[in-house]
Amino acid sequence: MFFKSSVIIIYAVVIIFAGFRGMKYIKSFGDFFLGGGKVGGILSAFTYATTYFSAVLFIGFAGKIGWGFGMSGLWIAFGNTLIGVLVVWLVMGRKIKEMSTKYGIYTMPEFLEKRYDSMEIKLLSALAIFVFMIPYSAAVFIGLSYLFQTNFNLPYSAALIVMGLFTACYMVLGGYNAMTFIDMFFGLIMVVGVMILMGFTLKLGNGFSGITESLRAINPEFVSIVGPPGAWKLFCIVFLTSIAPFAMPQLVQKFYAIKDYNEIKKGALASSLFALLISGVAYYTGACAKLFLNPIQNPLAFKNGIPIFDAVMPELLANVIPNSLSVLMLLLVLSASMSTLAALVLISSSSIVRDFYFGFINKNATEKKQTFLMRFSSIFFILLSVILAYNRPATIVAILGISWGAIGSFFLG
Repeated sequence: MFFKSSVIIIYAVVIIFAGFRGMKYIKSFGDFFLGGGKVGGILSAFTYATTYFSAVLFIGFAGKIGWGFGMSGLWIAFGNTLIGVLVVWLVMGRKIKEMSTKYGIYTMPEFLEKRYDSMEIKLLSALAIFVFMIPYSAAVFIGLSYLFQTNFNLPYSAALIVMGLFTACYMVLGGYNAMTFIDMFFGLIMVVGVMILMGFTLKLGNGFSGITESLRAINPEFVSIVGPPGAWKLFCIVFLTSIAPFAMPQLVQKFYAIKDYNEIKKGALASSLFALLISGVAYYTGACAKLFLNPIQNPLAFKNGIPIFDAVMPELLANVIPNSLSVLMLLLVLSASMSTLAALVLISSSSIVRDFYFGFINKNATEKKQTFLMRFSSIFFILLSVILAYNRPATIVAILGISWGAIGSFFLG
């Protein structure tokens, strides 16, 4: 426990240092929100992919989808990589950068206002972003809190408060500059973490063939092309999680901030390879949960013999990974989630400050004042997200479905 605590403290210090480091580069609102629009392709690839995948994937989706669909959950990983990453970069990346430069815009609501000459659509889109990003952020906080509860025996509420305060400190300091700098660090931790997770899962399950045969013995459909819930439900999940990135403001923002068109090709390849590795391992190990967990030995993951889906993966990580390496799994999910939270906080805060306050109330607000208000609204958004996470209104998958479905339905067209 002492070792885990020490590593987490060092991790926190590094992130806070990145926040302070980012502060010295902030001379304007554009620097705080978009890193001055000078972020390279590889850095953009890491920040895009780490924003896409978080505790929502590793804790919520990998647990529930893996348990229910078995190995057919890997279709989601392929769909996310091919459509949600590669196609988004190649189809939208250049055009988004081109339009953001042409119109001199920072946010998606600003683009819609300039493109369609409509203040009303700007107001509605800003409102949609702020309201429906709250459940998304809450879902990430829920996943992280379950993880800390399992690893440190902290009460859920205490873990939630710690994560909320940590996120607030990190974001208020450095903005997008700090986020891109640290996302590379997060991404490398995630790569190492999933490789270790995959290795020990295969070792414990006697390799790919051993895992396949064990799952087939439980239910042959767990290793079939389509899992037990059926093709339609699988298609809906693939569609939601792969198409939604076309309309997710926190992902579209990455193209506003990228340096130039040449960096887009580099970013497309790097982010696709990263996404395939991260999501593929998450869904594969999630499908193995049935082999390693049971109500008697893992009471935290079950209630009356029924799995608590948001607790399945934390328990799986605790059982599969040796204690000496368990802190890496903690850092894996924490790294993925911190990047996502940072992006959500930044986008939601901009909808209040840049799109609503600057757009409708005070168009003469200085960039210094906008940056100050961004920091304040970040704290407000985190507070609302933590309150929702504390109440745990549904599973992570259900909460994310509401958030992504609402935002996607508004912006996708």
